[in-house]
Amino acid sequence: MSLIGKEVEEFTAKAYHKGEFIDVSSEDLKGKWSVVCFYPADFSFVCPTELGDLQDQYETLQSLGVEVYSVSTDTHFTHKAWHDSSDVINKINYIMVGDPSHKISEIFDVLDEEEGLSNRGTFIIDPDGIVQTVEINADGIGRDASTLIDKVKAAQYVRKHPGEVCPAKWKEGEETLTPSLDLVGKI
Repeated sequence: MSLIGKEVEEFTAKAYHKGEFIDVSSEDLKGKWSVVCFYPADFSFVCPTELGDLQDQYETLQSLGVEVYSVSTDTHFTHKAWHDSSDVINKINYIMVGDPSHKISEIFDVLDEEEGLSNRGTFIIDPDGIVQTVEINADGIGRDASTLIDKVKAAQYVRKHPGEVCPAKWKEGEETLTPSLDLVGKI
């Protein structure tokens, strides 16, 4: 069952953020735009390339009013150890959430129960806590965080302009569509 258009279920968790352990909950996903990025495991191979790439986009996402949360089934202690030992992960400024109970991974339907690890899932959540986009990749396929920028901008545009939609490859400032009977068969 798709999570699109659904409110994120309640959760609480421990996280590592800028040298501190903090509490994070589903309530933190409300009141602003959020990107929640699941990955299989700390101290792995594709994961640090993705998380480093996400950090490279973090300032731009923040300028759009977006907070970023990375989540794996590791603990917040493991996140700190990885942060302290990896040059790539040491640069991360966004929140790294621990999900050792697998509850958050289950809520977002990204848990590989056999492995006990999260799949590579990316979710854009609006300020009401409603899921607007979902992307899930197989374990061996890394994501490109730069694609989040246009997706966030499109989601924000559609939210501010009810009745308009963003076509494929839409970029900020380009034409949108207003679905109507007049457009049927003309695109």
